[in-house]
Amino acid sequence: MSFIDLYCEEFTASLASKEAAVGGAPALIGAIGMALCAMVGNITVGRRKYIGAEAVPDAEVEALLEKGKRLRDRILTLVDEDARVFEPLAQAVAISEDDSRREKFMEYALTKVCAAPLEMMGCCGAALELLSKLLERGGAVPVSDIGVGAVCCKAALIGASMNVYINSALLVDKGAARSIETTADTLLAKHSPIADKISEEVMRRIRLEGVSDGRII
Repeated sequence: MSFIDLYCEEFTASLASKEAAVGGAPALIGAIGMALCAMVGNITVGRRKYIGAEAVPDAEVEALLEKGKRLRDRILTLVDEDARVFEPLAQAVAISEDDSRREKFMEYALTKVCAAPLEMMGCCGAALELLSKLLERGGAVPVSDIGVGAVCCKAALIGASMNVYINSALLVDKGAARSIETTADTLLAKHSPIADKISEEVMRRIRLEGVSDGRII
């Protein structure tokens, strides 16, 4: 079963179940953020009222949209990948502690479990950079949707980092753990401020500019 083919009700029911077989909740949240990014771009391309004096040109927006689609497609596959990598970890945990193979299997499984959320973090960071570019679009861009997209991507970024840290802490190989955690630290430090900056600018525009042409922008 592919979790990305489930309806929202089915997915959340799987997520809530005691079996906890589904993974990738941060990836799904990130995909929603990326979808909002695409929606904003698609709304603004070719429409004069969304073009400001210093606007990002349509050709560049279209390139951003193509990159965003690739990111969204990849992060959706990570919903299932994140779920699949927990299967070998569960199998490793089930091995008797007296079995000499247990540590080797555990190390392998934990490394795999960390890889998917690390990639999610990178995808969410790239999406935040796209949202930041769209915010520079100029004109009356639908800034609230950009803001919601940024909040979703930041939540996914932080959620994925938690899934990294909780598993890297269990690695016996502390050198490998430090390497994984350093990568996660770097992604958080680089991209969280971008999300915060977007949110702050969106709120500033909404509060200070208010209504334009009879609607909130």
